[in-house]
Amino acid sequence: MPLFVYVLGLAVFAQGTSEFMASGLVPGIAGDLSVPVGAAAALTSAYAVGMIAGAPAMAVLSARWPRRRALAGFLTAFVVVHVVGALTTSFPVLFGTRIVAAIVNAGFLAVAMPVAAALAPEGKQARATAVLLAGVTLSCVAGVPAGSVLGDLAGWRSAFWAVAALCLPALVLVFRSAPADAADRHEISIRRETRELKAPPVRQAMLLAALVNGATFATFAFLAVIATDVAHLPAGAVSSLLAAFGVGAFAGVTIAGRRGDGGLGRGLVLALWSLPVGWAVLAATSAHPVALFVMTTVQGGLSFGCGSALIARVMRVSPGAPTLGGSFATVALNVGAFLGPVLAGFVTETTDDHRHAIWISAVIAVVPLALLRRWVASAGPWK
Repeated sequence: MPLFVYVLGLAVFAQGTSEFMASGLVPGIAGDLSVPVGAAAALTSAYAVGMIAGAPAMAVLSARWPRRRALAGFLTAFVVVHVVGALTTSFPVLFGTRIVAAIVNAGFLAVAMPVAAALAPEGKQARATAVLLAGVTLSCVAGVPAGSVLGDLAGWRSAFWAVAALCLPALVLVFRSAPADAADRHEISIRRETRELKAPPVRQAMLLAALVNGATFATFAFLAVIATDVAHLPAGAVSSLLAAFGVGAFAGVTIAGRRGDGGLGRGLVLALWSLPVGWAVLAATSAHPVALFVMTTVQGGLSFGCGSALIARVMRVSPGAPTLGGSFATVALNVGAFLGPVLAGFVTETTDDHRHAIWISAVIAVVPLALLRRWVASAGPWK
């Protein structure tokens, strides 16, 4: 795999850390900026909304830019908004920086995914995609817990400074090593690519990716409160539980990248069938700390492994949409990441039992199985 693909993975690691770290900084932000905890918690949703809105818009905007200029521009903007976020004393400004950060993050991914696939050796495109997604999972393993600890020790602003600093090595390497133009800008047709994305195999893969990610984040958003209120673990154990989820996610993405090729193979089908079973087991055993840690790790692996394989499938079945394919795959993931926690939050607020968030994950994870049976029955097995 070319070294530059790993440079892109480093940048995605920094961006993934930023996306998820806000959940561990909520108390500090709320206290420092004198806003309700609920308002501070909305910073995570703001990021998801920015990703959903930003991915297709930034992909279209940057479609004819030289790849180096696009990658460097998005990464520079990402650094700047984090510096602004670290300096501001205004919550509305901070909220705005999260939306802008998400938009440029989406733009970076929209460019980085086709670049990585284009640079990868023949037959290794799924592995290149997995390298980028591994940056996200590593942020769960190391970046998010580290950001939480740094926020406790030096204040929430230090976490924003750390993310900005983490982007700088990747930015230097992008300026030095990024291909000047990894695609023929003159052959890009947004209208043609949009038609390509309407094809049933593409829409089906994106829908499955959204559902899998919705199930994942319905539980992930409530892991901290499940750990403390259900399993009665000390608050200090939350970082370890998040890291356990990240370890599983990293393993799942790595295996999917090495074994998958964007097809609907036996491994992916088995993982999709295992997901709702695993969520149900986690819901039933979440009051027991050892089982909580074990099943959180397992579900992290299954969820991110399936998600990585489905994103590779989107790229495989949309060869005529090299510019927009990655961006719409990003939209699919973030639609799930936004709607899953919203649905779980509504249910848990109604029932006052946070274990029901995991049951929501189990229910959501059943839907892809029903859809697969319907699609296969009507059109035959996927290739």
